[in-house]
Amino acid sequence: MHTPALTLLAQQQGSAGVPLRELSLVLVTAAAVTFLATGVIRVLAVRAGAVARPRERDVHVTPTPRLGGIGMYVGVVAAFGLATQLPSLTRGFAYSSDVTAVVAAGGVIVVVGALDDRFGLDALTKFAGQVTAAGVMVYLGLSWVLLYGPLGDGGAMVPVILDQLQGGLVTVLVTVLLANAVNFVDGLDGLAAGIGLIAALATCAFSLGLLHDQGGEVSTYPPAVIAAVLAGVCLGFLPHNFQPARIFMGDSGSMLIGLMLAAASTSASGKVLPTDYNPGDLVALFNPLLVVGAVVFIPVLDLLMAIVRRTRAGRSPFSPDKMHLHHRLLQLGHSHRRSVLLIYTWTALIAFGTVATTLVDPRLVAVVVGVGVLGALTASFLPHVRDPRPPGVPPASTPPVTTTRSAS
Repeated sequence: MHTPALTLLAQQQGSAGVPLRELSLVLVTAAAVTFLATGVIRVLAVRAGAVARPRERDVHVTPTPRLGGIGMYVGVVAAFGLATQLPSLTRGFAYSSDVTAVVAAGGVIVVVGALDDRFGLDALTKFAGQVTAAGVMVYLGLSWVLLYGPLGDGGAMVPVILDQLQGGLVTVLVTVLLANAVNFVDGLDGLAAGIGLIAALATCAFSLGLLHDQGGEVSTYPPAVIAAVLAGVCLGFLPHNFQPARIFMGDSGSMLIGLMLAAASTSASGKVLPTDYNPGDLVALFNPLLVVGAVVFIPVLDLLMAIVRRTRAGRSPFSPDKMHLHHRLLQLGHSHRRSVLLIYTWTALIAFGTVATTLVDPRLVAVVVGVGVLGALTASFLPHVRDPRPPGVPPASTPPVTTTRSAS
């Protein structure tokens, strides 16, 4: 398990700088392997009968193979395998079992998701699988170490060091929350993969800032590597999945994205020590929580709205409907692709806006994000552009609308 003693030992070994070239190579490898593996999985999924057929609550209208998450996991394993062989990155793994924990837990959650994609599992069984995957991460040493709260004089934020039980419970909670949040938002072609890409890039940017602030200490490599691998995997899957999708990632893919986002933030939480900073820097220390909240704001908001909506209607929180954020954008008159791009925009504004405050002048960030929010609001609520065709004349061709998975 990662401990402060190991961190201090790593710091004594000196810094190796910020390994941008190696991280870029890992990202590109994850993208290339995922792209190639997903093409193979698509053929196998059709032969195995793992095909999503349209239902009343679905947005897609043509049968489409699932199990794309398996191809994504192949990309994860390949990219991590490469990272462990690169001289600059492999030194960081000597002081952390985080990558091993992600590979093992990812395998568990992909198996659970693939079984659901093929045979259909009840909500309780999937929940048990998510808890098991999170438990594997904790068992292998990837767990939350620090939290921060207004517990000091005058409401000042102070660090709270978690014991193994507390850290494990927080890790399981965060992992299950993010796995379900990404699963819930996965309702249009390319939506979950795009959000995963944006969130991973934002998390990677924050991790690189953490690396820079600590002089490139090798013990802080794992969160950057995890985020870079996830970004590459999502990038490699998008060509297969952007509208019109040729394969869906299914629960095996969406839950993998959520687990890896949780793993990256969990890993970052253990790479900073209270003794490394002055009291005035405690706000900066809180940023791992702020960042993880920002990068998953859209899917978590959609999840919470769905739970409240269904509970108030006297239904199970896991019962499906067509009132998710992407469905509302479609109802406003946006096209499939425009709805996806709008959610991308909002996710990027929130995620990168939060990360940027840790890297540049917050006043500049506020101005840029403010302009972006005004543009996004305008685009969101003014979807219609005057159609030049005379009334009653249909478009020349209308491509079939598909979705990344059925509405949750």
